[in-house]
Formats: sequence, C-alpha cells, structure tokens
Amino acid sequence: MATPLIGIIMGSDSDLSVMQAAADILKQFEIPFEFTVVSAHRTPLRMVEYAQTAKQRGLKVIIAGAGGAAHLPGMVASVTTLPVIGVPVKSSNSIDGWDSVLSILQMPNGVPVATVALNAAKNAGILAAQIIGASDESISSKIAAYKTTMNEEVLSKIDKLKKEGWENKFD
Repeated sequence: MATPLIGIIMGSDSDLSVMQAAADILKQFEIPFEFTVVSAHRTPLRMVEYAQTAKQRGLKVIIAGAGGAAHLPGMVASVTTLPVIGVPVKSSNSIDGWDSVLSILQMPNGVPVATVALNAAKNAGILAAQIIGASDESISSKIAAYKTTMNEEVLSKIDKLKKEGWENKFD
C-alpha cells in the first residue's frame, strides 16, 4: 500500500457521512490517503500528535472536518506546517452550520485554514488533490480530465435541453 499523501480527519464518527465524499474523490484520483477520527476537545493530545507527526509520516495536506464549535481544523493548523483544509459540518448541535463555518473561516492571521462550503468534503478532496497536483503531473492530469468530464456533462445537458425542451426533466 502506498504511503498516504492526504490525511482526512473528523471530529467525530458522526461526521463520516459528510467526510466520505473527500475519500471518494481521492479514490477516483488514485491518491493514497488515511482516514480517522481526531477530536480537538475529547482527544486533544492525539490531535497534537497527529498534526505534529503528519509531515514526517509523508502527508502533504490535511483535510479536517468538524461541526459545532469546529475547532479541529484551526487547532491542527496551529501545530503543523502542512496546508489544512477545513470542512464545516452541519452537526446535530449546530446552528444551521453557521457556527462551524465561522469557526473554521475566521482564523487569526498567521494560522490559515482553507475553508470550503458547509458539508463540501468533495471540494476539500479536490482542493487537496490540486495542491498535490501542483508538483505531481500525473495527479494534475487526472484533475484536468475530471474537469473536462464535468464540462462535457454540462454541454450534453445543454444539448438535451435544446432537443427536448425545458418542460421535460433531464439528468
């Protein structure tokens, strides 16, 4: 098995249904990753150890998903030099997800966290792949192919709409 290049962590296993999308897109791009639970509040020493050893273990990017107070991405970013991508998760104790979005987005100067939209773990996976792809042409090519496919799908839908009309549903 290849050394993981990306770490996907989440504050709780209840975030799995959201964070799975990051794993799915990384599998599609054939980028090795690891996936685990690291809680900023319930396992703070594990969180610090995970973040501080990530680079020496071969990771290049960390994707951190968290709901509620959502301290995980920022706390991880504070103890690693790796890029951290935060995924705000709308959790059961969340205020419509805004608490998570703002907790991750409003980091102080000096401790940046790239932040994607609420529950947008797929975008976090794509962004992590693009970061890796900046220095790995094989991954960059896979991302380019992915974007070409998205473009072709939209053009196909436009053609279908022209042929069948807006009155008919289309996929």
